[in-house]
Amino acid sequence: MTQPVLTARGLTKRYGKVTALDRCDFDLMPGEILAVIGDNGAGKSTLIKAISGAVVPDEGKIELEGAPVRFQSPIEAREAGIETVYQTLAMSPALSIADNMFMGREIRKPGLAGKLFRKLDRPEMERIAREKLNELGLMTIQNINQAVETLSGGQRQGVAVARAAAFGSKVIILDEPTAALGVKESRKVLELIQDVKSRGIPIILISHNMPHVFEVADRIHVHRLGRRLCVIDPKEHTMSDAVGLMTGAIEPEAA
Repeated sequence: MTQPVLTARGLTKRYGKVTALDRCDFDLMPGEILAVIGDNGAGKSTLIKAISGAVVPDEGKIELEGAPVRFQSPIEAREAGIETVYQTLAMSPALSIADNMFMGREIRKPGLAGKLFRKLDRPEMERIAREKLNELGLMTIQNINQAVETLSGGQRQGVAVARAAAFGSKVIILDEPTAALGVKESRKVLELIQDVKSRGIPIILISHNMPHVFEVADRIHVHRLGRRLCVIDPKEHTMSDAVGLMTGAIEPEAA
């Protein structure tokens, strides 16, 4: 049986008297798109933050490729190969596409210029950025040096996903990637997600958009009251089933 790429067992996170995660379990299999759905306040964001290093759980353990990990920051998770695209995209609008793709991991020039004077190797950064955008079919963006604020919402989301795909060697987390987009741009982002999956990188997709979830997800993790309620197969369940499970109207089938 295939081993999960990422597992979590018994994750607990409390904020005073509020328990955001209540002994939560989680499994992500190789090469899959796992959707995480749940009502507002169910604890989805806290779960994703625990996996991506933004939150340190009070209890429980996380394993990446079978090895235990305990991330103290998003940088540690990133270095381990987990990239997250947040709903806010975490981009600097005034900077160029290439600068945004390499923000926090800029390439410096070889030799003294880079080590001593910390000069950036802009041609190399631009070459890699262009290459990564090409790979994902995003070269409708003609100028790699144009400011991100000049791009459409879909193009910005594309750049954020391309950045994650370029550096996320093991897992990519997408938080509501189509929430602020129109129909046409949402379609492009969904195609982009499928392209990333075809490269063998497993994806965790957090979304409230049920048609999108049922279109691209291989499995759906239903989160309720701070823990995993169940995992369902979108081919065997309807959107109404998923909503019923999320809200408590339907009880999950006994395993």
